Amino acid sequence: MLWPSHLVRAWHLALALALVPALYPLGESRGARALDVAAALLPLLVAAWITFDFEALVYRATRPAALDLWAAAVLILLVLEAARRTTGLALPVLGLGALLYAVFGAALPAPFGHRGYSWERVLAFQFLGLEGLFGAPLAVSSTFVALFALYGAVLDRTGAGRFFLDVARAAAGAGRRGAGRAVTLASFLLGGPSGSGVATAVTLGSVAGPLLLRAGYSPASAGGLLAAGGVGAVLSPPVMGAAAFLMAELTGAAYADVVRWAIVPCALYYLGLLLRVEAQAGDDADGETAPQLVSTLRAGWPHLGSLVALFAALLLGYSPTLAAIAGIALALVTGLLLPAAERQPRELVAAVEDAGESLLPVAAACATAGLLVGALNLTGLGLKLSGIVVQAAGGSLAGVAVLSALVLVVLGLALPITASYAIAAVTVAPALVEAGASLPAAHLFVFTYAVLSEVSPPTALSCHAVAAQLGAAPGETMRSALLWALPAFLVPFAFLAPGGEALLLEGPASASALATLTAAAGLALLVAPRVLRAAAVPLPVRVVAALALLWPTPVADGVGLLVLGLGLAVVHLRAGRV
Repeated sequence: MLWPSHLVRAWHLALALALVPALYPLGESRGARALDVAAALLPLLVAAWITFDFEALVYRATRPAALDLWAAAVLILLVLEAARRTTGLALPVLGLGALLYAVFGAALPAPFGHRGYSWERVLAFQFLGLEGLFGAPLAVSSTFVALFALYGAVLDRTGAGRFFLDVARAAAGAGRRGAGRAVTLASFLLGGPSGSGVATAVTLGSVAGPLLLRAGYSPASAGGLLAAGGVGAVLSPPVMGAAAFLMAELTGAAYADVVRWAIVPCALYYLGLLLRVEAQAGDDADGETAPQLVSTLRAGWPHLGSLVALFAALLLGYSPTLAAIAGIALALVTGLLLPAAERQPRELVAAVEDAGESLLPVAAACATAGLLVGALNLTGLGLKLSGIVVQAAGGSLAGVAVLSALVLVVLGLALPITASYAIAAVTVAPALVEAGASLPAAHLFVFTYAVLSEVSPPTALSCHAVAAQLGAAPGETMRSALLWALPAFLVPFAFLAPGGEALLLEGPASASALATLTAAAGLALLVAPRVLRAAAVPLPVRVVAALALLWPTPVADGVGLLVLGLGLAVVHLRAGRV
């Protein structure tokens, strides 16, 4: 018998909340341990209460019993505390603020005020239905994310991280530039199946960090590159993390469509990193010898099987759940085909532990985001905000886009990716659509900026993790990661252009190919002009040409090529006179 969605989400949340005190304890004192024990047991009791009285509980959703309200209050407090322990103070403060807004919003002036709701109504709405605490964000966490977290952990424990790094080193070559290229390519290769920026950065940091240091990178610069490369994992098909599954849920699109939309943005993101490597690298001699590509592939080719199966399942139209199960099964078979198979049972247990640990912050963030979304739905603020943003921008799509980017940057200063996207998807994305953007472009704009928030201080978790590995200062590592990823902040604006759907692989293939090539050329002009032999072109000319090429319309591309051509012609004429 299949469980109702409400029960699945309730037990997923309860189990996650029960594990939080074990991994994020309050302290070592007797009182702190007693509170941790209570925090572990109470969510299980609430889930048991929901299960025991489920049929009656559904029918009294509009007239809850006193015990329902107490259970709701306890569970919400536990969610806020779990979010505080796993993600910091900002997210639970926002969650609590949303609840207070739902109750006391009548005291606010228009257009933010509403008629106000009692605590009983707010708690019942959040707890007894599927529009609040147990809404879409938690649905994603309890299904797709849980499976793909296990897949990524199994892949990592079978040695995929080392294999992908060796493949990248073999393809990138030796030397300082080779080390930077290898880390960027390995981040992409491992990030696709991982879907986690922190996991990708940490996995590669342990094996590639010393390589970067030997190649001459400073600890902060090496950590910044590792963190920026890891963050790209959330943009990398096929997994892309919790926010991408949430995008599929909120847009009503198939997950395979979300993957397709992200292919070119992901390629442009990593191209920007590679171009930064080319622009900053310098001396190529570091004494490192790159491995041979053929021998590396011969030794570790089974690692590719699960990736092929995952992509094939998605392309054939199977659900992400079945695709993840196929990937996990083949990753386990891979472990048996490779050396050290006798360690696999122990490694499988460790993979389950890794997946469970990585899920705790996601579950807490998704549940808190559900509280925020529930408050917006109950009060109607979500519908008002899009109009407020459009009005503030004067109805201009460009103005709305700039305001939206600023809002997302501010959200990203304090919130993790999933929470940033969940909030912005119901507030900022509708404003972009109302101003004229297509639904896929609006959501991918929001999604990309939410991902880029992972390199924004002070919640850049990947930066903190790799800084600890490399002995670098976290602040310097965050600044370095932000500089490495800086070109990517321009690309999402191109999605919103009249021809921006081409960058999401919507429409004719010829238009998508042209838009991708000109956007890549625009990035190269901005980041590493010597790649296009345009380093001598004056900076203002390069910037104008680059921005025009990034804007995916035939007229803008023509202007960009014309400006670049004139700049190159002037340079050659001057060189001929010397």
